[in-house]
Amino acid sequence: MSLSFSNFGSEATQFKRSLRRLEQDVLRMGTLVENSFRLSHEALFHRNLSVVKEISDLDDQVDRYYRHIELECANLITKQGPAAQDLRLLSAFMQLVRDIERIGDYAEDLAEIAVKLFPYPVPSYMAEVEEMSHNAQAMLAKSLVALGDLDATTGSEIKNLDDAVDEAHDRLYQILAFQRDVPGVVEPILLLALVIRHLERMADHATNIGQRVAYIVTGHRD
Repeated sequence: MSLSFSNFGSEATQFKRSLRRLEQDVLRMGTLVENSFRLSHEALFHRNLSVVKEISDLDDQVDRYYRHIELECANLITKQGPAAQDLRLLSAFMQLVRDIERIGDYAEDLAEIAVKLFPYPVPSYMAEVEEMSHNAQAMLAKSLVALGDLDATTGSEIKNLDDAVDEAHDRLYQILAFQRDVPGVVEPILLLALVIRHLERMADHATNIGQRVAYIVTGHRD
């Protein structure tokens, strides 16, 4: 997948080549985070703890991309004096890589929670939590495709999925917050409350990526 910037000029300048390299780095970073999210799902819902170390390694790679991309964007802005459209692109990149990085952080957190939840029985409502994860992953995938294609029209699809995640979060929070006569320790309830909160935040960051793509294309913020 590669970004197409024909609307931003076609001069084969060093600046444009730097932009293209930067675009590819952003998409590579997004692919790493997609993989990390998928593996955290495997750990949490399929109780496969063998992937936890791999997620940690992926997060280290994501963090390196994040620092590199931010620095490269800042250098291009300060040293090249880009035109308004390219400045909009670079500014949006600096914002959306923060969203991508945060999703990666949450994925690592979910894997750590999976380790803590492993000794406890699987609750009856875990299938609905898993559906939240599926929807949030679909949102991230759609937002990255939108970024790769510079497609500003997928925002409504992402928003519909975000609404589903929010509704599931609210339902599950009610279940978790108002349980009575809980036998034994309350740790799994607290951990699952963290899980649904993390998934809700991951969905929000995926929504942000879609909105920033629309800003790159149209120049308008929602």
